[in-house]
Amino acid sequence: MINDIVLKNLLYANDLSNSFFNKAAQKLLARGADFCDFYLQYSSDESYSLDEGIIKSGSFALNQGIGIRAICHDKTFLSYSNDLNPKTITTLCDSLFIEPSATNLGPARLYNASASHNLYTINNPILATNNADKVAILKFINDYARKLSYVTNVLANLSLEYDEIYIARSDERQHTDIRPLVHLSISLIINNNGKIEKGNSGVGGRYLLENYTHELLKEHIKYAYDQALLKCEAVAAPSGQLPVVLGNGWAGVILHEAVGHGLEGDFNRKGSSAFSNKIGKQVASKNVTVIDEGCIADRRGSLNIDDEGNPTQQNILIENGILKGYMFDELNARLMGVKSTGNGRRESFACSPMPRMTNTYMQAGNCTHEEIIASVKHGIYAESFEGGQVDITSGQFVFNASTAWVIKNGKLAHPVKGCALVGSGPECLKHVSMVGNNLELDSGIGVCGKNGQSVPVGVGQPSIKIDQGLTIGGTI
Repeated sequence: MINDIVLKNLLYANDLSNSFFNKAAQKLLARGADFCDFYLQYSSDESYSLDEGIIKSGSFALNQGIGIRAICHDKTFLSYSNDLNPKTITTLCDSLFIEPSATNLGPARLYNASASHNLYTINNPILATNNADKVAILKFINDYARKLSYVTNVLANLSLEYDEIYIARSDERQHTDIRPLVHLSISLIINNNGKIEKGNSGVGGRYLLENYTHELLKEHIKYAYDQALLKCEAVAAPSGQLPVVLGNGWAGVILHEAVGHGLEGDFNRKGSSAFSNKIGKQVASKNVTVIDEGCIADRRGSLNIDDEGNPTQQNILIENGILKGYMFDELNARLMGVKSTGNGRRESFACSPMPRMTNTYMQAGNCTHEEIIASVKHGIYAESFEGGQVDITSGQFVFNASTAWVIKNGKLAHPVKGCALVGSGPECLKHVSMVGNNLELDSGIGVCGKNGQSVPVGVGQPSIKIDQGLTIGGTI
């Protein structure tokens, strides 16, 4: 899908053309590269922050640049610059270090290079709304939240992004994309009879600020407020091995971290993942189906094309417990003799693409949330999570629950704090005994880090019950 706006702003405005890149690519191929591409990006970012009842800060930034990548077998060579002048680009190409390989893998095998998506608006969210209306969103949050009992401070941040992307490849394919992104975070500080707690909520996606209606803002203010109140009632979490029910939506961050990364192609090509060499084998309970889907309209993790120009798609990773496949960029797909899955992603023009998740979730089952809770005699219900750590090789993880309850005799007994979940992603999947019918994606707040690069992602799942394999790291 070629967008004239991108061509005008990134190519024509800089006296560049597709033929210029075709010639530059041929020179790199002649020097021994198996494949090369040129990634041009124009970005604008704006943000506003509210604290103590006032707009504490505001920022606006513009950035542009080009990344030139050459691949020789399994090695990647990259150079980049903020200057889009043709002479600078030519100099970058001429000075790019390339180490030719005796093995040429040939062209990439693409599943459907001609497909295209139209998943989100091409309008610039920064320009579509005036500054006064952006500030008004934060002021509404502050005014509404401060009417609630015990609220002592309101913090909110509104960020808007707009990217124009142009990709030229050595196989003479060219692609463009326009990527809007907005994100709103809300934090409330309460003092309930001397107990000071904080509640958080957030929402975002690839759309315009008109989506942020007063009703939506109230919904997220209430979520943050209820979370803070719940923390005031919480007691110390128990410790030991207990059945655990994970909530739907944002709780899918455990699935993303403890399982999703282990299904990325680079880790499996190198044999360093807990899922390496297990295609076609039972790696999870028959109740578990895991999907990565980069083509859901308006979602934070969605892309019309990945950062190599391949359209995103729905990738079934685990189906009824059977490992079906991994997520691939082109480099790792070539080296493993398979097709790209449209998961080649990069943080910016200054980075090389690698296989990354988009929107990763577990498919819904047939149980109701109430049935799952009722099935637990004594355990933990973890609704949402904050920080955690994962070892990709072993799948071992530690996650801290931001909202959790003790379950007694099939009912939520009382909220707990200091609740850490310790376990192994692959092992936990084997003990998923019940899967809810309440699949939900997160509200649009996910950020994934890998090898120093951060990209927006989505996570999700229905409520699920894990019978064993998890240790509660509480304090009692």
